[in-house]
Amino acid sequence: MLALLGSLRKAGGAPPSPSFITNSLRFRSSASTYLSRTFATPTSSTVFTWSAWVKRGSTNATFRLFGASTNTSLGFNAADNLVLTLNGTAAIITTSVYRDPLAWYHIVYAQNGAAQTIYVNGSSVGTGTTANTVFNTAIVHQLGAANTLNYFDGYLTEVNFIDGQALTPASFGEINATTGVWSPKQYAGTYGINGFRLRFNDISSISALGADGSGSGNNWNPTNTSLTTGVTYDSMVDVPMNYSDGQNGRGNYAVINSLNPITTASLTSANLQTASAASQAIVGSMSMDNGSWYWEIQYNAATADQLVGVYKTSATTISVTPTTNVIGVRFNADTGDLDYTVDGTSYSSIATGLTGGGYIPYAASATNAKIIYANFGQRPFQYTRPAGFNALNTNNLSNPTIVNPANYVAATIYTGTASVRSLSNITNGVSFQPNLVWIKSRASANHALFDSVRGATNYISSNTTATQVTNANTLTAFTANGFDLGTDITLVNANAGSYVAWQWKESATSGVDIVSYTGTGASTTIAHNLGVVPAMIIVKRLTGAVSNWQVYHTSIPATDSMQLNTQNQAAAAPTVWDNTAPTLNSFSIGASSDVNAIGISYIAYCFAEISGFSKFGVYQGNSNLSGQFVNCNFTPKIILIKNSILSGSGSDWFIYDSSRGINAKPALRANAVFSEITTANLDFISTGFKLRSNQADINGSGNNYIFAAFAEAPFKHALAKF
Repeated sequence: MLALLGSLRKAGGAPPSPSFITNSLRFRSSASTYLSRTFATPTSSTVFTWSAWVKRGSTNATFRLFGASTNTSLGFNAADNLVLTLNGTAAIITTSVYRDPLAWYHIVYAQNGAAQTIYVNGSSVGTGTTANTVFNTAIVHQLGAANTLNYFDGYLTEVNFIDGQALTPASFGEINATTGVWSPKQYAGTYGINGFRLRFNDISSISALGADGSGSGNNWNPTNTSLTTGVTYDSMVDVPMNYSDGQNGRGNYAVINSLNPITTASLTSANLQTASAASQAIVGSMSMDNGSWYWEIQYNAATADQLVGVYKTSATTISVTPTTNVIGVRFNADTGDLDYTVDGTSYSSIATGLTGGGYIPYAASATNAKIIYANFGQRPFQYTRPAGFNALNTNNLSNPTIVNPANYVAATIYTGTASVRSLSNITNGVSFQPNLVWIKSRASANHALFDSVRGATNYISSNTTATQVTNANTLTAFTANGFDLGTDITLVNANAGSYVAWQWKESATSGVDIVSYTGTGASTTIAHNLGVVPAMIIVKRLTGAVSNWQVYHTSIPATDSMQLNTQNQAAAAPTVWDNTAPTLNSFSIGASSDVNAIGISYIAYCFAEISGFSKFGVYQGNSNLSGQFVNCNFTPKIILIKNSILSGSGSDWFIYDSSRGINAKPALRANAVFSEITTANLDFISTGFKLRSNQADINGSGNNYIFAAFAEAPFKHALAKF
């Protein structure tokens, strides 16, 4: 099998069209892996460009990607900022941090005279004005280290260096017209004297891994890199492109998820190995919601009491005694059958009937502490992958129903003008006509929700009990790519005011349905058009007396309800949802005047879960600064979080979006007029979100938090976030 892999990966062997990235190289900081080359006299020592696709392994430590000496390098600091150091001066330290180790970043560094710019995923993230006298001069340069220090832990691929040109990311990447995601593009220009292109695709020898694919002959010398079959094998098919290759597939591969608190181990070797022998557990970074999957777990010594299996809300495992340390695990997410093999022999059952999705690979070293190694297919499997079972990578994930969420959801930032204007929700060339527009000033002011069923100029405020208000100067029209505003300066358009407009398109495809109805005063059902069971329903009375907003959520029994306008936790409310869960075509309401007073008009916002686009669930807080990791199987665009069951005082409904803030995402509160706050902190990750706060509002120990999340990009196509 290794010979076959080698023949497919040889330089000059064309991968399936239109793909051009075939391999990545793993850099193991624990093995002091790096590549080196002595540069010649350059085309220009002050004008050049470095571009690479980077997948992080370890975080929270100093790592160098590209170095020319101890005091001249590009890499990450211990706080996970990108840092460009020139001649001992920190020329650029990015405000943003880069601590998503589950997907790929594209990083470009352009030097143009005494000016430099760093780009990540196509966007400028920092500029500087420090002269360079070391990079691109006739000295030794290194990839994955700086002067054999601060060794990188992670993966690199498609590393390009252009001598004599200061280029933008557009030379190496582009917005994919279908997915809307920044994606690799093959560089088509000239390279200059010291220029090179490293593809890491020739595994005929260690030295061949550093072959220059630009045609310039500027080869690099690998150090402490292995092509020995087994856990140290460093040529990977983990790449930032999805395509089938007749084997395991090329794409973004699962790794051990260091963000998930279930992983109790410290990790090394680009998140494919635990750092030491201990009683510890690990989980993978990809959930298996459907399809059939295979992976291998290995231990550093033969012993009993090692656990393999899957994890959802708890571990489903079997204790194994590995004789030569390799356990193959199969999981059919459609039937729920989970089994394993030791050293490629016959399979034995672990469990059956594990349906419902959300399972992730799990392994543990129990009473006999051992090092754990994981292989999800990014390196050759030790044993033959069983027919019909896939390696864990994004190419093998099901195609999402919504490939580009920008067709259905938006979070638009704008500055008020106090004059009539049009707002657009265009994102990377894609827009839509919204049916629900929720506007909030980033300063203190009421919320204003508009929808196409009630019509423009009519709003309700999520933070009050007030009935519908009509104001002809607020949102005046829903347009083909956004909405129009009037001159209102109280809610939506104060001069120089900063606003966010969350927007959704109503359709069964997006799982959004806006329903108006008239109350009867007695238990009844209300029809919806989702075609599936709603996961969340928000109802507001529009006329007559004031009333609370009532919220149904799939993680709360239908005997209970919550109020969007209050801090109250979930509580018994038998007359709200009539103690009845919603169905494929309707939801039930009781006699509560908040949802069903005789002759009164109501509006209901119904949301269904759409794989890869929306997620409605619950997580339990741990009161830790490195809090829970919540898997959504997509990069979020908008997140709503509420502490549903807690002791003591209530908590707010927090709303986050990817358009506001960089890392410490500012929170607005659906139930309050207050300005946005940053104390409730979380990261948006390529597969979900990670809590970075011990605040009780979002991460109190033992508290249950419901959430609603909507996608920016499905994980099949997502890049790492910052």
